[in-house]
Amino acid sequence: MSHLSPDRYCAVLGAEGVGLGHWHGRQHQWLGSRAFACDAAQPAWAPALQALAGLLGEHPARGAQLRVLLSARYSRFCLVPWSDAIGTPRELDAYARACFENLYGQPLDDWRIVLSPEPAGAARIATALPEALLQGLQALGRESRLSLRSVQPYLMAAYNRCSAQLTQGDFLFVLAEPRRSVLLLASGGAWQQVLAQGCADNDQALQALIERTCELYGEQLPRVYLHAPGRTAASQLTAVQLCEASTESDPLCAMWRAVA
Repeated sequence: MSHLSPDRYCAVLGAEGVGLGHWHGRQHQWLGSRAFACDAAQPAWAPALQALAGLLGEHPARGAQLRVLLSARYSRFCLVPWSDAIGTPRELDAYARACFENLYGQPLDDWRIVLSPEPAGAARIATALPEALLQGLQALGRESRLSLRSVQPYLMAAYNRCSAQLTQGDFLFVLAEPRRSVLLLASGGAWQQVLAQGCADNDQALQALIERTCELYGEQLPRVYLHAPGRTAASQLTAVQLCEASTESDPLCAMWRAVA
């Protein structure tokens, strides 16, 4: 028997659907997607978990590894400034939670905080994920006999994949997911701002959002980089360099292919 690496699956939890991709060795295969309806009586992630359970049931893969990418719909973002007063991981977590509470006006007791690794003196990008969603994914992995290897906001995965294409210096990185965009502004080698906002799925709305963000930057505009999975018309935007140009019209498949 050949002891090769196990099969690997990647699930993408989008704003209105979930998708599943598979790779074995160098072979990649998109297995499909499943839409779901939002229910105001449930948390935003609940129908996504249900849809993913159904999709995994159609493609049983016991013993395989599972990676999960989360749309910005299921995440909250915040800039955490540097503080010389922070000396331990527990203090840093409490400080990040205070930053979130100040920004959103409510505590995030039931959310897990993940901070970007940055050098001393630099601000960090903090991401908050619902603890119940993470526990639900762990339970779904056990039920499906899958090894849950990672759960990651798509913003982090996309930025890490695109970062080699970004020039040094000041820039604005824009992730335009369906219905929601996230913008990361860097200046002087450090993060200056993170903004997540609902945005219509057209070039005009996205261009206006980019221009408003650039106005906060000052007279010398930063270089703008765009990653817009599933938006084949994004090249019409002005002053934007595409990090990942794609002709894939299914945003879930495009998100999977961009980081596979």
